[in-house]
Amino acid sequence: MSERESMPYDIVIVGGGPAGLSAAIRLKQRANEAGREISVCILEKGSEIGAHILSGAVIDPRALDELLPDWRTSGCPIAELPVSDNQHWWLTAGGKMALPHAMLPPFMNNKGCYTGSLGALCRWLAEQAEALGVEIFPGFPAAEILYHEDGPNEGAVKGVATGDMGVARDGHHKGDYQPGLELHARYTLFAEGARGHLTKRLKARFNLEAHCDPQTYGLGIKELWDIDPAKHVPGRVIHTQGWPLTDAYGGGFLYHQAGGQVALGFVVGLGYRNPYLSPYEEFQRWKHHPAIKAVLEGGKRVAYGARVINEGGYQSIPELVMPGAALIGCAAGFVNVPRIKGTHTAMKSAMLAADAAFDAVAADRSADELTVYPEALKKSWIASELWKVRNAGPALGKFGNLWGTLVAGIDMWMRQLGIGLPFTLRNKADHTKLWPKEECDPIAYPKPDGVLSFDRLSSVFLSGTNHEEDQPCHLHLKDPDVPIDYNLPLYDEPARLYCPAGVYEVLTDEKGKPRFQINAQNCVHCKTCDIKDPTQNIDWVAPEGGGGPTYPNM
Repeated sequence: MSERESMPYDIVIVGGGPAGLSAAIRLKQRANEAGREISVCILEKGSEIGAHILSGAVIDPRALDELLPDWRTSGCPIAELPVSDNQHWWLTAGGKMALPHAMLPPFMNNKGCYTGSLGALCRWLAEQAEALGVEIFPGFPAAEILYHEDGPNEGAVKGVATGDMGVARDGHHKGDYQPGLELHARYTLFAEGARGHLTKRLKARFNLEAHCDPQTYGLGIKELWDIDPAKHVPGRVIHTQGWPLTDAYGGGFLYHQAGGQVALGFVVGLGYRNPYLSPYEEFQRWKHHPAIKAVLEGGKRVAYGARVINEGGYQSIPELVMPGAALIGCAAGFVNVPRIKGTHTAMKSAMLAADAAFDAVAADRSADELTVYPEALKKSWIASELWKVRNAGPALGKFGNLWGTLVAGIDMWMRQLGIGLPFTLRNKADHTKLWPKEECDPIAYPKPDGVLSFDRLSSVFLSGTNHEEDQPCHLHLKDPDVPIDYNLPLYDEPARLYCPAGVYEVLTDEKGKPRFQINAQNCVHCKTCDIKDPTQNIDWVAPEGGGGPTYPNM
């Protein structure tokens, strides 16, 4: 086997989303201000920047204003559509109650925000980064963390390696086999997004969650629709709670975006208890609500995708730095849960980390000198914003949609008045919350009608998902017997239902014996299985480069 080649950089960034790109831009800005060179590269596992980016998205421009103040006049795609109307609905099975703006804490309004494609924003940010000299390598997933094996930085992060390409399922090399590439760095910034597979390993190796609550997550499932122009209201933003969820918390969104489209989706907190619940089917059912159906009728679905969202809040933020590396953006978890926004906080965290990394490189410090980053973050508007809403996510997880919303609302209103509840609610890991199937009622979901609701395989087709069929499966079972011997009798194997892409099935052989099948080629990289499996038996790792979804404007 050929030896891997290596490339040295001052800073290597893993992930080409809003955080990774913001960090790269900020590093180059600082270098230009100081009149010195700094080498920066970004590894992105998607086939292109934006290919794996999925968000609602309503974007608070606060961080963007700080990073690139002239973005509104520089061709930024989200600048064309500010939010013009903000509505919040509580749904019942057949009706809705529009909550008056006066009931919502002022910081939950979307005044001054913009709605559009986060993928398009990332492509624009990539253009700004490349113009500054950042090297971007799409289609190259970081598959392995490298560590210094000796010397003064022994044990510190040395960089990352991309995966080997062209390894067949039987372990033999194909003719076009290429070994991975090592990228060595003074500092490595991990911007993988929620539940990054390398971030998970860093948390374990450096015990980064020793002093915080477990992170919790919601699964966001999204579609883009071309709708009847007569129904389109540019800039209208609608959020919903209530129906159809009963034993889970979450809600829907419907954003009127540019080009006559609406972005609509549904988020289900992954701390739900009933193993028969399917977040995908809850979304399909939600679209049949009369208020949602009225918008979609006569329209056409054009895109589909899914991705998990951090929901733990302030108390689930881990230690952010370790020797040679730092976590930025949603890899660390800075989502403001009640505002349903994390892009602005992700970008700001990246800018703070970039400042720390640049100063460390400029001063030729050792590999453990990024501690000014978490110190700066605690003094920033990120910390003050997330501290105010720290009980919102846990309240929903503990008390459910209705009572959790009331508790969170009371707490946020009190904090608006300068007081607040005198305690912090705690989080528990999502995989610990499933109840045995005997304690839950099965859920009978309606069949898709092919007009408003659809099956999972036709949805995956619209995501543009593709993986080379002869590559090793990137969904690893720590114990291959667990799905059938443990999960099936106890939970009716919930992977069949929580996966929004039909990756996992329980089939029977000719003798009627059940077997667990993994359709890895369907995987949209949402990470739900890595989070929700009750025994943490599924380990998501990076597939070969360029695989996964190819989102157009999600």
